[in-house]
Amino acid sequence: MNPLRAEKPHAVFVPYPAQGHIKPLLKLAKLFHFRGFHITYVHTEYNYRRLLRSRGPDSVKGLDDFRFETITDGLPPSDHDGTQDIAALCISTRTHCVVPFRKLIRKLNNDSSVPPVSCIIADGFMTFTLQVAEELGILELVFWTMSACGAMTYLYFRELIQKGYTPLKDESYLTNGYLDAHIDWIPGMKDIRLRDFPSFVRTTDRDDIMVSIEGEEAENAHKAWGVILNTFDDFECEVIEALRHMFPRLYTVGSLSMLVNQIPQNGLVSIESSLWKEDPECLKWLDTRQAGSVLYVNFGSITVMTAHQLTEFAWGLANSKLPFLWIIRPDLLNDDSTIMPLDFIEETKRRCLIASWCPQEQVLAHPSVGGFLMHCGWNSTLESVCSGLPLICWPFFSEQFTNCRYACKEWGIGIEIDNNVKRVEVENLVRELMDGEKGMQMRNKAIMWKECAIKATKQGGSSYINLDRMIRDVLQECCQCG
Repeated sequence: MNPLRAEKPHAVFVPYPAQGHIKPLLKLAKLFHFRGFHITYVHTEYNYRRLLRSRGPDSVKGLDDFRFETITDGLPPSDHDGTQDIAALCISTRTHCVVPFRKLIRKLNNDSSVPPVSCIIADGFMTFTLQVAEELGILELVFWTMSACGAMTYLYFRELIQKGYTPLKDESYLTNGYLDAHIDWIPGMKDIRLRDFPSFVRTTDRDDIMVSIEGEEAENAHKAWGVILNTFDDFECEVIEALRHMFPRLYTVGSLSMLVNQIPQNGLVSIESSLWKEDPECLKWLDTRQAGSVLYVNFGSITVMTAHQLTEFAWGLANSKLPFLWIIRPDLLNDDSTIMPLDFIEETKRRCLIASWCPQEQVLAHPSVGGFLMHCGWNSTLESVCSGLPLICWPFFSEQFTNCRYACKEWGIGIEIDNNVKRVEVENLVRELMDGEKGMQMRNKAIMWKECAIKATKQGGSSYINLDRMIRDVLQECCQCG
């Protein structure tokens, strides 16, 4: 027998096929690899092609013990270079991915050049994998790429429906104060309002597929052997404690970025996850700016906005008279309108850089960056915390609304901008964030949380210990199963 097959544990990682899910799961895969696991990382065919276009063949070439495989997402073939429709993708992966995934696992187990599969670590929205794991007797852990507070809200979607909170009776409920109703029966969460739940609860459609899918996917985690979260105990202590009563094997191992930065990259340095080509000029431009002077603006990989909203943001930023770096994806606008008015370009050309994508963690850690105008996606929120930066929050989608509530009310690091964005409000909030007293208070809070995140990921810290415990538990369980 090939000694590799007998001795090395083999973990298969399955991200939900969107940028904000691929990135943290790849970091977790690198940590497992460092701890001695053979890794198979499973992309969809669509995203595999995007990675080749954005980062070149080295990004998916891998190593002998860190390999990439693909399965179909079930959607029609497309050369579109952007995020796929989320609802269509959710339906398709649930419907079409289980068969090709089963074939992949069987292929790996029959391949004498790699170890047999020891465990599957799947995104919390790819739980079709649980069926395959059960059929083949393979250990599975679910990785929630969201915050602990976001995960908790999804777990109570079914109860929201049963109690009649969602779907809404009609469109007037979006504006008549109904969304301000306090929900006081979610474990570990206080002063949470209906508007702070993931955006899917705002539907008036009784057959809305996203409400049922997201809730079912979260509940499926109960069928997994364990659950992993990219957060740290002190940051979301009350919610994490409540989740531990629901999931005995809950592993909080954030920030994954900080943990990955502590290990040697060796041959993994070229293996990254950006589905858009990153602009190297961003860091060079930041090098020319004063410390703490630049506002970084990025609404993530999924947000779309109208031309009017973009124009209001643009002139609010311009009128603040402060320097800013703005990431505008090619698919940020929901129509084909012209991106920027010429007078805006002229007004800001000496203190603004606009790029299509960037190496965000490096940008946030750059000494010139003093604040972040963002969408409250969990990766971006946690990365800003790890860089000690205050936030202006404009949530768009999903549990970004939950993260926004916590950033502004619990963690003290953010201020929220009205969904109906106005340039005057943007201007005032940018000035307050960068130069005002409230901005200074939020910056101090953010620095405090950064120190907590560093402590959690150092030897003896909660996330460091939890990662060790998870690896040890998985190895022990795999040995017993074997």
